[in-house]
Amino acid sequence: MSNLLGKSALVTAAGSGIGRATAITLAARGARVMVSDISFDAAQKVADEIRDAGGNAATTVCDIGEEEQIAGTIRKTVETFGKLDILHNNAALLIPEIFAEDVDILTISTEAWDLTMKVTLRGTMLGCRYAVKEMLKTGGGSIINTSSMYGVSAFYRQTAYGVAKGAINTLTEYVATSFGRQNIRCNAVAPSMIRTPIVEEVIPDALIRLNEDSILLPFMGVPQDIANIVAFLASDDSRYLTGHVFRADGGSTAHLATYADARRFYDGTET
Repeated sequence: MSNLLGKSALVTAAGSGIGRATAITLAARGARVMVSDISFDAAQKVADEIRDAGGNAATTVCDIGEEEQIAGTIRKTVETFGKLDILHNNAALLIPEIFAEDVDILTISTEAWDLTMKVTLRGTMLGCRYAVKEMLKTGGGSIINTSSMYGVSAFYRQTAYGVAKGAINTLTEYVATSFGRQNIRCNAVAPSMIRTPIVEEVIPDALIRLNEDSILLPFMGVPQDIANIVAFLASDDSRYLTGHVFRADGGSTAHLATYADARRFYDGTET
């Protein structure tokens, strides 16, 4: 298990799902964690969980669509813990109404497209910017951006979301390239559909089953699966890894599009 003793971390959108699991995991491995979320109550609840388990956590509110809030959150992390070693850039625009509109370039409004890029893409870039500024002062650090399998391969819907995530993959490579010689690493994790509270709340069961059917493993990922990868990338155990997009997708993007149908055909389960 990766040791993060002495490290200071910031996790955005840490009030639930992947962010919550990551914040708790980083703290359990010894890091001091700033739990950031757009909802103070959600962030406070996670910070309380960490402290109740014997960890070190503080709380702040951050809307990554607002540059000053990002800058202030990173500033508060440094003021609280003395430095910033780890940033998990996990927040994105996840508004059900926007997702419903984000079908293709004909259906999504220009305003919804711009908002997706402002929050999901620009917010991630700004997190990198202000984190790098602090990491340059202390000899390096590790940035982990949350991408998506939709940023690796195109899906039937969620065009704006997928384009923003694809751009985050390229942003990750540029940050890694620009600051690697200053010992700042930047990687991205691209999950498949993960059983988070928001997925189970807004995604139809039939679509969840469709995604589950395309996974090569016999189970669907949960937030802890992603948190474990983030914790590894945050640690010195991964010190020679930078500029990569890790497909944490159970093999969803590793096979031909006919995989699920062929499996059912050869297994005799085709209906």
